[in-house]
Amino acid sequence: MHKTEHGAPRLEEMFAVADRAADEAGAILLERFGKAKVDYKGQFDLVTDADRAAEQRIVEILRDAFPGHGIVGEESGEQPGESRVRWLVDPIDGTTNYAHGLPLFAVSIAAEVDGELAVGIVYNPVYQEKYTAIRGHGAFLNGRRLAVSDTAELEKSMLMTGFPYPVRSSEESNIDHFINFSNRCRAVRRLGSAALDLAYVARGALDGYWDLYLHPWDLAAGWLLVEEAGGKVTDLRGRPLTYGVRQILATNGKIHDEMLRVLALGKTGLDTP
Repeated sequence: MHKTEHGAPRLEEMFAVADRAADEAGAILLERFGKAKVDYKGQFDLVTDADRAAEQRIVEILRDAFPGHGIVGEESGEQPGESRVRWLVDPIDGTTNYAHGLPLFAVSIAAEVDGELAVGIVYNPVYQEKYTAIRGHGAFLNGRRLAVSDTAELEKSMLMTGFPYPVRSSEESNIDHFINFSNRCRAVRRLGSAALDLAYVARGALDGYWDLYLHPWDLAAGWLLVEEAGGKVTDLRGRPLTYGVRQILATNGKIHDEMLRVLALGKTGLDTP
C-alpha cells in the first residue's frame, strides 16, 4: 500500500479500491434484485439480505486493502480504526425502492481523511451509472465531468426532498417545507434515495435538494459530488455541514440563499404564495 508522508494512503489508491468494492456490491444487488428477502429493522425501516451481503463484501474489500481504517456501515455499525481515514458505507441507499423492485437505488461509498470528505462513489448498477469524485479533482458520471445547473431563480427550479419513516407520526414531517417550495418552484420530487438525489444535483438534473432525516452514510458520497461539481452544501440554516448533522441543503449555489429563506418560513409560510 502506497502512503503519503503523513501516513494516509493516496486518494487515487483509495478511489480504486472503493471503485472495485462498488462494482462487486452492485453485482450482488443485481443478482438478487426482484428476489431479495426482506426483513425489518423497525416497524417501517426495511433491510434485505442483499443489503447485508453487499455491505459484507464492501467491508471485506476495504479491510483487505486498508486494515487500519475505520469503517461506518449502515448495517454493521462503526468499526473504529487506527488510521486518519474513515469509510462511510451504505450498501443500498433506497432499500425500500429495491425491495419493491423499483430500480432507483445506489451503492454509496465515501472516505474521510482527517474528517474531510476525500473520495465518493454513488453507483446505480441497474442503469450502470457511476458517479465519482476525488477531492479537488471534480465530479464525474462514467468518466464525464459533471457540473451543477445554472438555474438562478427558485421559481424556475426543480427540487428534490425526502420524508421520514413514517411521515404521519414524525414531529417534523417536512410537509410544511414541501408545500412552501411547491408554491414557489417549478416542481418538487421525492425519489427515495438521498445518494441519487445528491448525484442528480451534481449532474445538473436537479437544482436543489433538502432533507431532514439523513445519516452520514446516506449523504457523504453525494455531498462530495455536489461540491466537486461546483455546488453548495450546508445545513438548513446555511451553516457548514458537519458529521452527525442529519439535515442537508444541497444546491447549484445560485438558488441556495433563496431556498434558505423558504426553509426559514416553516409552518408560518404555508398560506403564503
